[in-house]
Amino acid sequence: MKTITIVLIVIAVAIIGYNATLIDFENPFEGDSVIALIGIVAALCAVLLLVIFNQSKKVEQKIRDKK
Repeated sequence: MKTITIVLIVIAVAIIGYNATLIDFENPFEGDSVIALIGIVAALCAVLLLVIFNQSKKVEQKIRDKK
């Protein structure tokens, strides 16, 4: 399960990098730049959720080990 999480995080970071190249920094809130910003925020949310999931699995494992 850990390798799948890491692969998904790497994919999300790659999406962030790609979308960062699409942003027009002169007008970041117009045209395709808005779509790129939304993609970056969505990928950041995905990374955050995956990190939370990974931490919850670690806590679950520690609870099982104590029993």
